[in-house]
Amino acid sequence: MHTPKSAQIRVEGVSLAPKIFTAGKVPVDQHSVSSSHHLLKELSFEVFRGDRVALVGASGAGKTSLLRLLNRLSEPSSGTIYLDDRALHQIPAVQLRQQVVLVLQESKLLSMTVQQSLEYPLALRCVAKQTMQERLRYWVDRLRIPADWLPRTELQLSVGQRQWVAIARALMTEPNVLLLDEPTASLDLGRSELLLDALAELKQTKGTTIVMANHQLELAEQFCDRVLHLEQGRLRQDLVAQRMNWQTLRQLIVQTEAHQAEEWD
Repeated sequence: MHTPKSAQIRVEGVSLAPKIFTAGKVPVDQHSVSSSHHLLKELSFEVFRGDRVALVGASGAGKTSLLRLLNRLSEPSSGTIYLDDRALHQIPAVQLRQQVVLVLQESKLLSMTVQQSLEYPLALRCVAKQTMQERLRYWVDRLRIPADWLPRTELQLSVGQRQWVAIARALMTEPNVLLLDEPTASLDLGRSELLLDALAELKQTKGTTIVMANHQLELAEQFCDRVLHLEQGRLRQDLVAQRMNWQTLRQLIVQTEAHQAEEWD
């Protein structure tokens, strides 16, 4: 008898209210915030081990908020997120983030040199020095990081270079789940395609699950096997990539952003 594959990540009825403060900087009870103003609204979906998921939607749809919840940088106002059938809030944050690694758009190098920053997460995991050096050499070569970057600090790097180093740092940890927030936003086409190749390799060799928020739909289409389409905090579509009508998706996102612009005006 065939046993159904269990989800690696399971999101059940998750909502997220914004943090609101009074004039005296006292936080407002999130439960008092109307559900219509929630950043995320009753999301439910599953992600399976090895999935390559594209998280798409207009600006403000809730993509970054969702990624932060999956890494416990934020906590849901209601609902529960599970990792391998264990509720996320029951997993210590440090332990969780060694399995589920998030790369934000504005990742920092923590006042370290590039080489120190790349080695730092492995040192925290007590990875043997030889293994650390092997991974460093491999990923520096794989991602074509110039040798003269290694002694630089983040003040000596461009925005795109810092983003590339932050991505390399995450790949070196070979995590169970990798969360990427607009990883190609500051990259040229060549580096974007190099990144997609490296992610495909990581998935193939280590079984890493990848959830990537990306507004560049042509790259998302090239990369993903699953698509989660968020619109104003709700999950509008959850489809296998082959069933997604990408032209219609582009039109929906453009229409949503145009409507938002009208509201702001």
